[in-house]
Amino acid sequence: MISIGYDIGSSSIKCCFLEIESGKVIAEDFYPAEEMTISSPHSGWAEQDPNIWWDNVKILTKRLLKNNNIDGKAVVSIGISYQMHGLVLVDKNQNVLRPSIIWCDSRAVEIGNKAFKNIGSDYCLNNLLNSPGNFTASKLRWVKENEPEVYSQIYKAMLPGDFIAMKLTGEINSTISGLSEGIFWDFKNHTVSEKILDNYELDEKILPDIHPTFAVQGKITADVAEELGLNKGTFVSYRAGDQPNNAFSLNVINSGEIAATAGTSGVIYGVMDKINCDKLSRVNQFAHVNYTIEQPRFGVLLCVNGTGIQNSWIRKQIASELSYDEMNKLAYGIPVGSEGVSVIPFGNGSERVLENKNVKGNILGLDFNRHTRAHLIRASQEGIAFSLKYGLDIMKEMGLKVSVIRAGKANMFLSPVFRETLSNVTEAMIELYDTNGAQGAARGAAYGAGYYKTFKATLQSLNKVGEVDPQAKNIDITLNAYNNWLSKLKLFC
Repeated sequence: MISIGYDIGSSSIKCCFLEIESGKVIAEDFYPAEEMTISSPHSGWAEQDPNIWWDNVKILTKRLLKNNNIDGKAVVSIGISYQMHGLVLVDKNQNVLRPSIIWCDSRAVEIGNKAFKNIGSDYCLNNLLNSPGNFTASKLRWVKENEPEVYSQIYKAMLPGDFIAMKLTGEINSTISGLSEGIFWDFKNHTVSEKILDNYELDEKILPDIHPTFAVQGKITADVAEELGLNKGTFVSYRAGDQPNNAFSLNVINSGEIAATAGTSGVIYGVMDKINCDKLSRVNQFAHVNYTIEQPRFGVLLCVNGTGIQNSWIRKQIASELSYDEMNKLAYGIPVGSEGVSVIPFGNGSERVLENKNVKGNILGLDFNRHTRAHLIRASQEGIAFSLKYGLDIMKEMGLKVSVIRAGKANMFLSPVFRETLSNVTEAMIELYDTNGAQGAARGAAYGAGYYKTFKATLQSLNKVGEVDPQAKNIDITLNAYNNWLSKLKLFC
């Protein structure tokens, strides 16, 4: 028996075929090879066509089946991980009404700020666990205000993962975790928030029905089964935002456990068993994948928009002939602190951790007679690690203790400079695992369909491939470099 996991990112679609009995990955890949286009019709906007995600899901699935001689009839479950906080709108015929307003779009910031004042901080932080901010509910209000002709045609408003599930099954539903990330969920009253709907003048009917995160949420249609070479009725049995799912894929499910990722954006994600909000809403709490009313589990999420995209920008602009591995080797030859060069990596829109300020990306301390592109590469990677440290300190104030950080050995975690900088500046061990979001979604789907009976059984084949310990000789040097970086950040905040 095989479980498929999809990870619907903004850069690419990832897919994993997992053999359920052994827990081993038998095939995985991503598509397209070049990053998917993000359109920006105006400054601060970021949009993608959801149908492109679906087209790429189909291309990738068929390619993996063919290239690995996999019998699609052996697939029994499908799970979906997806880019969080996006908005997808469809009409009654399930046709997309406009491009998706995705996670890094900042057009709704002021709408969310106004709602925070109107509704009140007490209710927002204690019931919603967040300011409405630039999340999905605020984006939906933006559509109502600015595109009334689109809003009038909406049958359902959903998240990116809900859209892919709809294309697979023909059914439209979501989860409590999903609604909470959109700031639609009232945790005190255990229902959709009437205050959010009333403040934004939104009709509750356009929100999807609610299903559990781990459960049969639908079955693939005959048409989809025929096109992909799968069985009609195959279960879609797991769905989660990319960061809760990343934590799940790293066996971060209990209070006090911490996961990290550093792809296009960078995230530190910790689990708590009680509500304890940051009063400035710089980091956020959502329902974790295993949240229940009886046994609550909250994911505390710090997101920095400009991590992998910062590293990618540096490569395109000054090192396009180098591979990322070659860049990493150049950076490793420069001392800790980059000999005074600092990079502020906030050039990908408004940053929640900076109270929704858009301070842009900045390079400071350049000496044209001394510094090289190797300094810029190292300073860029250090700046990314320092930005995560900045947010992690806020999470510590909320009561999250940090001693071990778990991460997949991928993206920025492939860089020794980044790994060592993050370990030294946080004074935490980093555990590296051979896993990814698509694998987590495949495991989650097998559990949701009942093929695994416990989380322990679901995650028992998770493979740890390395550890990074704080280096005593470099902790003070790295902290000094961080303090230098922090003093420069304050020039813009």
